[in-house]
Amino acid sequence: MQQSNTYVIVFSAVLTIILGLLLSGTSQVLGPMQQEAIALDKKKQILGAVISSAEIDAMTPEQVNEFYANRISSTVVDINGKEIASAEITAEKVDIAKLYKKPAEERQYPVFIFHAEGNLDEVESYIFPLYGAGLWDAIWGYLALETDMNTVGGITLAHAGETPGLGARITETGVQQRYVGKKVFDDSGDLVAVQMMKGEGKDYTGEEHKVDGMSGATITANGVNNMLKSYLSHYEAFIRSKSSSQAVAGL
Repeated sequence: MQQSNTYVIVFSAVLTIILGLLLSGTSQVLGPMQQEAIALDKKKQILGAVISSAEIDAMTPEQVNEFYANRISSTVVDINGKEIASAEITAEKVDIAKLYKKPAEERQYPVFIFHAEGNLDEVESYIFPLYGAGLWDAIWGYLALETDMNTVGGITLAHAGETPGLGARITETGVQQRYVGKKVFDDSGDLVAVQMMKGEGKDYTGEEHKVDGMSGATITANGVNNMLKSYLSHYEAFIRSKSSSQAVAGL
């Protein structure tokens, strides 16, 4: 039997309201869970710069949160290396991606500090967030510097849409391990960062500022290079304030 136009309109309106309420309720229920998952993933990426992925994978979410709380402290600085004293601005809440389009001098820069087990007074590494552009989309990561503020202790790299088997390889442990032990300042004390070279298969063991590249992924590699140099320059004032003259020549 054909229904009247009024019936169809009322039925559609009621159905829309019901579906809207269901979606809203689902969002209210799942929203906190999604935020917890995002926060957990961020903690894993930060920790990945200082401990192995195997160690992280072996932890439950509760263990990750506990390890992070016991070993990581944080602060936020400006481009001049000065700490930003504000209860509302915390390192965990600073959104590097949203700030990326702002002028460098207007951004806030989180710093994560990795402490010795059972001793929050002893620092083992400083961890710096990174953000940039790859071939197709955003790339980001976390770089750990040892307490000499020159030696790379570790790095995690991630991407939004690099090519599988090519640029997406920046997430591989083997690629990231190439950075460990490299230096970001040269013998004159100039910031040079670490450069991923074009091509793959060369030995850069004796090169303090170079790592082997990824075959067929030159543009992604260049994106990583630009990201490292750019963000290290933004953190340079802070890095120099924490370094000693013995650790980095010229600082």
